[in-house]
Amino acid sequence: MPEGLKTLTRYTIEQEHRHPGSSGEFSALVNVLATATKIIANQVTRGAVVGSLGAADADNLPVTVHRRMDAIAHDVMVAETQWTGPLSALVSEQISGLHTVPTEVRRGKYLLAFDALDGSSNIDVNLPVGTIFSVLRAPEDGREPSTDDFLQHGMRQVCAGFTLYGPATMLVITTGNGVDGFTLDREIGAFVLTHPRMRIPDDTAGFAINASNERFWERPVRRYVHECLEGVDGPRGRDFNMRWVASLVADTFHILTRGGVYLYPRDTRKRPPRVSLLYGANPIAFIVEQAGGRATTGDERVLDVRPEALHQRIPFIFGSRKEVERIEGYHREPDAGPVFDASLFGSRSLFRSAGR
Repeated sequence: MPEGLKTLTRYTIEQEHRHPGSSGEFSALVNVLATATKIIANQVTRGAVVGSLGAADADNLPVTVHRRMDAIAHDVMVAETQWTGPLSALVSEQISGLHTVPTEVRRGKYLLAFDALDGSSNIDVNLPVGTIFSVLRAPEDGREPSTDDFLQHGMRQVCAGFTLYGPATMLVITTGNGVDGFTLDREIGAFVLTHPRMRIPDDTAGFAINASNERFWERPVRRYVHECLEGVDGPRGRDFNMRWVASLVADTFHILTRGGVYLYPRDTRKRPPRVSLLYGANPIAFIVEQAGGRATTGDERVLDVRPEALHQRIPFIFGSRKEVERIEGYHREPDAGPVFDASLFGSRSLFRSAGR
């Protein structure tokens, strides 16, 4: 390891020392999570060698989790965390309810919500995937954990983080005092601090959105995107770049390092949004705000959203503060701005009918 780099283990111990009377449970949990993600990283890089491209049993779960690698990653997270002491219960995208730590194991003071393999469909085409996690406090009265214990506002998170499995394996984490990024040094088998005090620029010239859904966007989102696409000749007076990886962790890391705004807005279809609140939007929003950015549903700050169900999903817009504030302003005045012609996305043809 190059001289001067700090390992995640040393980092967490130093954080504990800043809190006299700390039990060490939190440091233990962070390091256990790091171990789990190193195991997942190894499985991801092996791809089809471990049978990741085959379909797993459905078990009445959404289509997005019907891949073997999702199940492998989920099992790794549970196996590595439930026996170590810091946790009382877990919630995962892979299970419909909560998973309580077995009674024969000492239960700790934390709850863990996680998406073991965000963007798992990208495995097929060898694009980045990742793990997202959120740590909450467990009930202090020693009772059996319940679903309601997980339904806490995002501001009550003790810790949030994600691991990105790309050309390098990156771990990004916050405990409410800024955001730090670590890179897995495979020579020593440890995460080392490479991106201290990450900050998102207030302004940006880039945005990430699935443009194929334009015909379903609400008017404020269409207004924002069209203004960006008009470039230097439009009201923004500058050119923008558009990208879409279909991996929340990949787009988040891009925004943390280069700035930008990510939009997965609500649309006019009668279906729930795609981003989970507890193990998707909340942890990412916590990280983004700690890095100087902003996260919203369009109408409400994400960390103020009241959770109502374990697998609740919400619209999600986040990134550079000034751009997100602009989008929020457009949502407060939904009828303002020009009327857009979306004939390109007509339901039957690229062309207008003769009577239009």
